[in-house]
Amino acid sequence: MRKYVFGTGLISAVIGGLTLLRGARDAEFTWRTALAWLSWGITLALAIGAVVDTRRASRGALVPAESKVYGKEPELVKKRLRG
Repeated sequence: MRKYVFGTGLISAVIGGLTLLRGARDAEFTWRTALAWLSWGITLALAIGAVVDTRRASRGALVPAESKVYGKEPELVKKRLRG
């Protein structure tokens, strides 16, 4: 599980959220701030979705066709079983 939590997508999403949070301390809430938070939420959701798809594929479950790991399920299962 550690390899999923410390993936670059999740780390960058968390750091982006921290940056937004620091910037929100001094500024007033505007429509640009709302769009920035919406963008961060979408980025976080996509990063979590990629982790979930990768974990499902490595356990032999089917993943949606639009996933980046679609078609690589057998390789991920072999890698998981090796170590």
